[in-house]
Amino acid sequence: MTDAAQDGAIRLHHVRWSRSFRVLWLLQEMGITPELEIYEIGGPKMREADFLTRSPAGRSPALEIDGQVIFESAAILQYLCETRPEHGFGRGTGNPERWRFLEVMGFAETQASLIEQLNLNHVFLRPPAKPSPVVVKLNTARLRATVAAFEAMLEGDYILPSGFSAADVMMGFNLYAVPYFVPMDPWPKLQAYWDRLQARPAFRAAVALEGPRDFYAQDFYPVPDA
Repeated sequence: MTDAAQDGAIRLHHVRWSRSFRVLWLLQEMGITPELEIYEIGGPKMREADFLTRSPAGRSPALEIDGQVIFESAAILQYLCETRPEHGFGRGTGNPERWRFLEVMGFAETQASLIEQLNLNHVFLRPPAKPSPVVVKLNTARLRATVAAFEAMLEGDYILPSGFSAADVMMGFNLYAVPYFVPMDPWPKLQAYWDRLQARPAFRAAVALEGPRDFYAQDFYPVPDA
């Protein structure tokens, strides 16, 4: 039995300004404020047996809820949508938008994996190690292609014609990091979309819970010289 099952708490094992923010944001959209167990990226706490029982790969997020522990942000969001359908943030079997909903949930991780690689090369790789200009250039080009595809998906205020959903939470969070690697000027619909997401009360509430964002040391990271 998990800790959450024992005390009835909803507890989010959380790294600030990581993909775990998606979970915090959707919970706020549902009117739920979890207990936060905070970890640092790469910190020893994430390698302890207690955490690894919750997230076997030693990564955040992991959510204790309904007497169980779930890890991986996409899986957590889909679980929350399916177990709390009254909020309308999922698109269930039989819904004509379900195919796009599922597609975008997966596409968000394709984009996030490229952001992760660029974060590794630009932010976490410490001297004397140096990023490979070829690898960074390739991943930046791939990220730019996903941004173009994202812009093309936007035909209304949100990704799905019927309105806001967990797919917006999955994709929207990526827009925190994209501008550090890809200039946003060519994507006006995406910029307006990001403004709408940031104006949502639940988004602002999640940001307030996160605290200051100091992940990036500069405003833009160009491809390094060869």
